[in-house]
Amino acid sequence: MELTEIFGSNVFNDKVMKQRLPKEVYKALRKTIQQGTPLRPDVADVVANAMKDWAIEKGATHYTHWFQPLTGITAEKHDSFISLAPDGSVIMEFSGKQLVQGEPDASSFPSGGLRATFEARGYTAWDCTSPAFLKEDESGNVTLTIPTAFYSYRGEALDKKTPLLRSMKALSRQALRVLKALGNTTSMNVTSTVGPEQEYFLVDKKYYMERLDLLLAGRTIFGAPAPKGQELEDQYFGAIKDRVSDYMHDLDVELWKMGITSKTKHNEVAPAQYEMAPIFDTTNIATDHNQLVMETMQKVAFRNDLVCLLHEKPYAGINGSGKHNNWSLSTSDGQNLLEPGSTPNENVQFLLFLCAMIKAVDTHADILRATCATAGNDHRLGANEAPPAIISIFMGEELTEILEKIAKGEKTTSRGEQFVGVGVDTLPIIPRDNTDRNRTSPFAFTGNKFEFRMVGSAQSIAGSNVALNTIAAEALDEIATRLEKARDKNAEAAAIIRDTWKKHSRIIFNGNNYSEEWVAEAEKRGLPNVANTVDALKALVTDKAVKLFEKYDVLSRKELHSRYDIYVETYSKQINIEARVAIDMTRKQFIPAALEYATFLADSIDDLKSVKGPAAVPEDILKKLTVVLNSAYKNLGKLEAAVEKAQAIGTTVKQAESYRDKVFTTMQALRGDIDSLEMLIPADTWPVPTYADLLFKL
Repeated sequence: MELTEIFGSNVFNDKVMKQRLPKEVYKALRKTIQQGTPLRPDVADVVANAMKDWAIEKGATHYTHWFQPLTGITAEKHDSFISLAPDGSVIMEFSGKQLVQGEPDASSFPSGGLRATFEARGYTAWDCTSPAFLKEDESGNVTLTIPTAFYSYRGEALDKKTPLLRSMKALSRQALRVLKALGNTTSMNVTSTVGPEQEYFLVDKKYYMERLDLLLAGRTIFGAPAPKGQELEDQYFGAIKDRVSDYMHDLDVELWKMGITSKTKHNEVAPAQYEMAPIFDTTNIATDHNQLVMETMQKVAFRNDLVCLLHEKPYAGINGSGKHNNWSLSTSDGQNLLEPGSTPNENVQFLLFLCAMIKAVDTHADILRATCATAGNDHRLGANEAPPAIISIFMGEELTEILEKIAKGEKTTSRGEQFVGVGVDTLPIIPRDNTDRNRTSPFAFTGNKFEFRMVGSAQSIAGSNVALNTIAAEALDEIATRLEKARDKNAEAAAIIRDTWKKHSRIIFNGNNYSEEWVAEAEKRGLPNVANTVDALKALVTDKAVKLFEKYDVLSRKELHSRYDIYVETYSKQINIEARVAIDMTRKQFIPAALEYATFLADSIDDLKSVKGPAAVPEDILKKLTVVLNSAYKNLGKLEAAVEKAQAIGTTVKQAESYRDKVFTTMQALRGDIDSLEMLIPADTWPVPTYADLLFKL
């Protein structure tokens, strides 16, 4: 099949709806999707029947309400289309009620105290703004998959989609107020759009299955560095290996069938690390698609005798993986509100929306940081490979200069279109962008969008975009209120820009975010630097956060506290799993291997001495081995005690602090010993694949 035929072939998209729905039903559904008008039951019945017929024609026997609980992954319960006929035969049915609402058991999903354990009822509700699609498994089973929101019996959000949809509504309302105050009467809504770049590692399935830490924790808890890492800088954008290229092709096809715009693929910086990037879409659909991307990456890898690692730091000593969340704002009539144009100094609309983001990020940097807080991402942030835990904004020289001059009341000019030439006549002279690209910045303006680079590779992008949408809504609300009251809109706009720069320019930093000098400078500026998950998550439940999210009807106090409790508890569970894996591998694999080699050395020493041979070398190795083995055994005992103590702590936060301060640090000490043992013990005796095996044998 041609790519154009493959793309979207498994999606009940607008083209399919036009073909299969009566004209009036199609119009009614589009009105619901675009304007949020209630969906009539008779319309839902017709849509459901058409959706069922389309799915059955493509081999589907079941449907599922697909939702995103607070586990960070997706969930689904499959029901077949069959119903019993009076004569005992079966017929294929799918009603509007079944399309619109489902009722999965909510009792086993995390709720953070939003419901008691015995309160099991939860509801799923069809999100008609995200198209239904077909999921195919390796055996050819096809399921009609319906994106849904998930909420409790009392209406509290138990998922990541519901607050995302709420935040998009709040953002659109406030952005339209600003546009209307500036004289725009054509835009009907404003939508945040996202293009999430997904980084990942691949490893041979055989080696993966021989590593308990990769299998259960998603990362190597132990592992001495390979003789070669990423120091030659020869992996990034290098030629893609045939085996990896085959995987990427299979991945593209599966994603294209589901309407996911897999656009870019390339080698990343670290060995065996890669990236996939889609075309921008509305934040809601982009979030759904990114969940499907991660799931499909793992499924397709397994079919190719590979394993896709999404953990933020699967290997120590080389770069980890992130998810660059490219965020922008688009109107219903096609404007990108973050497009500066050729004369950004004269583009009042652009400058106001730019200032809104400066104010929003400076005011709520702690909330943005909290949305990226996970046990896995703690390994990555601030490690000179990813943005630091300090949030700042990169603006570039021209925009910074324009805002500074407006703040001082000075005349501004645009640099106009500039070009780059390299002195070779046969090469074209190309236009220069209005900003360079600062890869060390956590929140960088990159021409017509902001790139939020702190999101972890295994995370849902929903949380960060809920925060971005909501903090932007608050800033735009304040700007709109000032503009609506002003007689002279241009004068008030200039005043808003001046005020924003004076109050919030501390968040702008165009330099090297990896430098120690920036850490010191950020402290002088009063910017928060929260290095770990347990502390970062506290920002979700401050009075400031509650006031923000409740004001715009995005999350209630109870919903925020539930998320805080779930995320803190998840942190403890993840560290606990890692610690138990470390204990298991040390006791059952590494210590036995060390003892086996020690016995071999002792026997060799005796044999050599009996013939007056050179026993000094094995004696020296045995001496070093004994020291490290004793230390490992001692740290193993400390780790077991630390885990036991942490498990006994009754309060969620205190327990997480114990896992952070005691369990994790002891686990790191044990790792140092085990990695030292690996350097002493022969490869054929070492019980697990090494970093060289994992990273270079693809």
